[in-house]
Amino acid sequence: MATLTIRNLDDAVRDRLRQRAAEHGHSMEEEVRQILRQVVKPADKAATNEGLGSQIHNHFARLGGAELELPSRSDTPAAPDLMNAHPRISLQQPERQNSRFNRY
Repeated sequence: MATLTIRNLDDAVRDRLRQRAAEHGHSMEEEVRQILRQVVKPADKAATNEGLGSQIHNHFARLGGAELELPSRSDTPAAPDLMNAHPRISLQQPERQNSRFNRY
């Protein structure tokens, strides 16, 4: 495990850490470790159970969400014309030339 030394820490911050540690029933070192663990969470998204869609939803939900008006859908799309889809492609079979390979 690594060791971290913090220099020039304000006395007021140290006193507040000591108070928080006493409130939680552990040492100042353990209090600082817990604060750091809480603030520096895993950076990789694989560590979370949320998928991308849920993350996007939660992000915008925190901002108040967004209500979008959906356009009405009154027309029914036409079926594609597959017979005339491409002018160079013909679905008809070409006539076979008489040859010795076409006996059957």
